[in-house]
Amino acid sequence: MQRSDLILKMKDNAEKVQTVVSIIENFKAAVQYVVALTKHQGGKTLAAPDLTASELDLLKNHCEKEGLTFLAVPLRAHADNIHTALTYADWGIAETGTLVMDACSENLRIATMLSDIHVAVLPAEKIKPTSEALENKLNEKLKGNSASYTAFITGASRTADVERVLAIGVHGPIELHILIMEGPTE
Repeated sequence: MQRSDLILKMKDNAEKVQTVVSIIENFKAAVQYVVALTKHQGGKTLAAPDLTASELDLLKNHCEKEGLTFLAVPLRAHADNIHTALTYADWGIAETGTLVMDACSENLRIATMLSDIHVAVLPAEKIKPTSEALENKLNEKLKGNSASYTAFITGASRTADVERVLAIGVHGPIELHILIMEGPTE
């Protein structure tokens, strides 16, 4: 399957589970998106664990210019105050619109599970057609010598446990945004 077809399939299937999907060119566009989204929603804080030093500098500077508080790691101290989290996804599964993330980092787990809004950057070359296409990558990870915490995220947190009434955001973010990055990662 062509990359453009995988991108469209990922976008279509993610949107079916109420995920907001945008196509971006580079990380700078992701920073502009996440800061604008946070401000638009009245948020005051933003967390972004596991970024490179140059990505962190860009995000911190943009937050400062826009009057947002950037929450530094460790995030445990900020667990109840994360409006928006910006992360990278390790892979995407086009068939279901699912993100796959190596969440061994406690900071990453806190950001993706305790923020109100989760914005995930997904490099286009990391989109696989099916979960079966990830089998070898996942087997490598699971057979390694270290503990593994791999998260599969499809849409925002939702449950219908309580009297069969759908509730959004009970076990995680109320919104999921996927930014499919077509340009090279830095």
